[in-house]
Amino acid sequence: MLVLVYHKCSTCQKALKWLDEHKIFFEERPIIEENPTYEELKEWYEKSGMPLKKFFNTSGILYNLKDKLPEMSEDEQLKLLATDGMLVKRPLVVGEDFVLTGFREKEWEEKIRG
Repeated sequence: MLVLVYHKCSTCQKALKWLDEHKIFFEERPIIEENPTYEELKEWYEKSGMPLKKFFNTSGILYNLKDKLPEMSEDEQLKLLATDGMLVKRPLVVGEDFVLTGFREKEWEEKIRG
Protein backbone atom coordinates (compact mmCIF):
# COMPACT_ATOMS: atom_id res chain seq x y z
CA MET A 1 0.00 0.00 0.00
CA LEU A 2 1.29 3.43 -0.96
CA VAL A 3 0.51 6.49 1.18
CA LEU A 4 1.28 9.95 -0.22
CA VAL A 5 1.62 12.57 2.51
CA TYR A 6 2.66 16.12 3.25
CA HIS A 7 4.41 16.14 6.62
CA LYS A 8 3.26 19.62 7.64
CA CYS A 9 -0.36 18.45 7.23
CA SER A 10 -1.98 17.57 10.57
CA THR A 11 -4.44 15.22 8.86
CA CYS A 12 -1.54 13.33 7.30
CA GLN A 13 0.13 13.06 10.71
CA LYS A 14 -3.10 11.61 12.20
CA ALA A 15 -3.36 9.15 9.32
CA LEU A 16 0.24 7.93 9.71
CA LYS A 17 -0.28 7.54 13.45
CA TRP A 18 -3.45 5.51 12.78
CA LEU A 19 -1.58 3.23 10.38
CA ASP A 20 1.23 2.72 12.91
CA GLU A 21 -1.21 2.03 15.76
CA HIS A 22 -2.94 -0.61 13.63
CA LYS A 23 0.42 -2.08 12.59
CA ILE A 24 -0.38 -1.67 8.91
CA PHE A 25 2.57 -1.90 6.55
CA PHE A 26 2.78 0.88 3.97
CA GLU A 27 5.22 2.69 1.74
CA GLU A 28 5.32 6.41 2.44
CA ARG A 29 5.89 8.95 -0.32
CA PRO A 30 6.26 12.72 0.15
CA ILE A 31 3.68 14.30 -2.15
CA ILE A 32 5.56 17.57 -2.67
CA GLU A 33 8.98 16.09 -3.46
CA GLU A 34 7.50 13.23 -5.52
CA ASN A 35 4.33 14.67 -7.02
CA PRO A 36 2.08 12.04 -8.61
CA THR A 37 2.48 11.85 -12.38
CA TYR A 38 -0.36 12.29 -14.84
CA GLU A 39 -0.26 8.53 -15.53
CA GLU A 40 -0.43 7.63 -11.84
CA LEU A 41 -3.28 10.05 -11.19
CA LYS A 42 -5.25 8.75 -14.18
CA GLU A 43 -4.81 5.14 -13.03
CA TRP A 44 -5.72 5.94 -9.40
CA TYR A 45 -8.72 8.02 -10.42
CA GLU A 46 -10.06 5.19 -12.59
CA LYS A 47 -9.43 2.64 -9.83
CA SER A 48 -11.08 4.80 -7.16
CA GLY A 49 -14.57 5.08 -8.65
CA MET A 50 -14.72 8.57 -7.09
CA PRO A 51 -15.48 11.84 -8.82
CA LEU A 52 -12.27 13.56 -9.91
CA LYS A 53 -13.01 16.56 -7.70
CA LYS A 54 -12.33 14.30 -4.67
CA PHE A 55 -8.66 14.31 -5.69
CA PHE A 56 -8.37 18.08 -5.28
CA ASN A 57 -7.22 19.69 -2.04
CA THR A 58 -10.05 22.17 -1.55
CA SER A 59 -8.61 23.75 1.59
CA GLY A 60 -5.16 24.51 0.23
CA ILE A 61 -3.74 27.94 -0.37
CA LEU A 62 -3.35 27.14 -4.05
CA TYR A 63 -6.96 26.07 -4.38
CA ASN A 64 -8.62 28.92 -6.21
CA LEU A 65 -9.89 26.70 -8.98
CA LYS A 66 -13.45 26.14 -7.81
CA ASP A 67 -14.90 28.11 -10.71
CA LYS A 68 -12.46 26.79 -13.30
CA LEU A 69 -12.74 23.04 -12.62
CA PRO A 70 -16.27 22.55 -14.02
CA GLU A 71 -15.11 24.06 -17.31
CA MET A 72 -12.06 21.79 -17.57
CA SER A 73 -12.05 18.30 -19.09
CA GLU A 74 -11.01 15.35 -16.91
CA ASP A 75 -7.78 15.17 -18.87
CA GLU A 76 -7.04 18.87 -18.18
CA GLN A 77 -7.83 18.38 -14.49
CA LEU A 78 -5.48 15.38 -14.24
CA LYS A 79 -2.71 17.33 -15.97
CA LEU A 80 -3.24 20.20 -13.53
CA LEU A 81 -3.06 17.86 -10.51
CA ALA A 82 0.21 16.44 -11.85
CA THR A 83 1.80 19.91 -11.81
CA ASP A 84 1.77 20.44 -8.02
CA GLY A 85 1.44 18.06 -5.07
CA MET A 86 -0.19 20.83 -3.03
CA LEU A 87 -3.25 20.59 -5.29
CA VAL A 88 -3.76 16.91 -4.43
CA LYS A 89 -6.03 15.86 -1.54
CA ARG A 90 -3.99 14.10 1.09
CA PRO A 91 -3.25 11.71 2.45
CA LEU A 92 -3.74 9.76 -0.74
CA VAL A 93 -3.78 6.00 -0.19
CA VAL A 94 -3.36 3.54 -3.04
CA GLY A 95 -4.12 -0.07 -2.21
CA GLU A 96 -4.37 -3.10 -4.47
CA ASP A 97 -8.06 -2.62 -5.14
CA PHE A 98 -8.92 0.78 -3.65
CA VAL A 99 -7.90 4.43 -3.50
CA LEU A 100 -8.70 6.79 -0.61
CA THR A 101 -8.33 10.55 -0.42
CA GLY A 102 -8.23 12.32 2.93
CA PHE A 103 -8.44 10.63 6.30
CA ARG A 104 -11.83 9.45 7.51
CA GLU A 105 -11.26 6.80 10.15
CA LYS A 106 -14.47 4.85 9.48
CA GLU A 107 -13.69 4.63 5.76
CA TRP A 108 -10.12 3.57 6.49
CA GLU A 109 -11.37 0.87 8.92
CA GLU A 110 -13.59 -0.57 6.18
CA LYS A 111 -11.14 -0.40 3.27
CA ILE A 112 -7.79 -1.00 4.92
CA ARG A 113 -8.63 -3.24 7.84
CA GLY A 114 -11.84 -4.58 6.26
